[in-house]
Amino acid sequence: MPNRTWFYASEGQQRGPLPEAQLRDLIARGTVRADTLVWTEGMAGWQKAGDVPGLMPGAAASPAFPQAGGPAVASASSGGGQLSIDFGIWQFIWRTVVFAIASAFVIPLPWMLVWYLKWLIPCVHVPSRPNLSFEGSAMTVVPWFFGAVLLILAVSMLEGQLLNLLIALVEIALYWLFLKWLVANIASNGQLLGLTFTGSFWAYLGWTLLAAISFITIIGWAWVYAAWTRWFCQNIQGTRHDVTFNGTGLEFLWRGIVTFIGIAFVIPIPWVYRWMMRWIASQTALVQRGTQPGV
Repeated sequence: MPNRTWFYASEGQQRGPLPEAQLRDLIARGTVRADTLVWTEGMAGWQKAGDVPGLMPGAAASPAFPQAGGPAVASASSGGGQLSIDFGIWQFIWRTVVFAIASAFVIPLPWMLVWYLKWLIPCVHVPSRPNLSFEGSAMTVVPWFFGAVLLILAVSMLEGQLLNLLIALVEIALYWLFLKWLVANIASNGQLLGLTFTGSFWAYLGWTLLAAISFITIIGWAWVYAAWTRWFCQNIQGTRHDVTFNGTGLEFLWRGIVTFIGIAFVIPIPWVYRWMMRWIASQTALVQRGTQPGV
C-alpha cells in the first residue's frame, strides 16, 4: 500500500499531515476510532475511518483511491468534494458565552469576533485544503465598524421612520462587509487562499428584504434561505472549483422547526446548533467548473 499522507479530525480541530504509518499507530492506540473523520488525497471528501476499506483493523481491502495518471486525479487533487464541520460541545458553549458577554459591551466586538473565528474556521474540513485558519485582523474592521456604530448612535438621537430605515441599511451593509472580510481571510496551512465574495450589496439587500417578507408566509422562508445560501456559495470566487449548496427548502423547513423547538428548551441549543451546522456543511461541496446543472 502506498505511504499516503493523511489528515484526521479531533476535538473540532484538523490534525496532520501524517504519514500512513503514524495514522495506523494512532488507530492501534485508539486515538483515531472508526467514527473519526479522515482524509487523504484521492478521496472525494472526509469519511469516517471505519468506512475507508482497509484502514481500520479487520477491513477487507485496501482503499480504492485514484492513482497518478487516473481520470479522477485532477478532480480530487484540486480540492473537489463535500465539506464537513465538527467541534466539541463544551468548547462551543464556553466560547460562545464569552463572545456574547464581551460583545454586549460593543467596543470589544471586533477583537472577540476574530478570536471566535480563529477557533471556528479550523473546525471546517475541506478536501485537499488542510488546516484551514482565519487570518483576519480586528484592526482591519475597526474603522468601518466603529464608524457605523457612531452613525447609528447619531441617527438614533433623531426621530422619524426614515431614520430608522437608515439604521437598518447600515446594519445590513455591516453584515455584507463582514462576509467579504470573512471569505477574504480564509487560509490553508497559513497561506491565504485568495478567495473573494463577489455578491453585490444591492443583491444582498434584496435577499435580506425577501427573507424578511417570506416570514409572512410562515414556511416560505425556508425556500428563500436555501436559495440565498446557494447565491452566497456561487459568489465565492478564487477557487478552481464552483462552490455549491445542494440543500432544499423542504430540508431547511423541517430542520429549522426542530432547531426552533430545541432552542425553546435552551439546554439542547449547542447540540441542535452543531447538528444544523453539520447538515449545512454536508450540503456544501466543491465541484468542477461547468458541471453544475444549467452551467
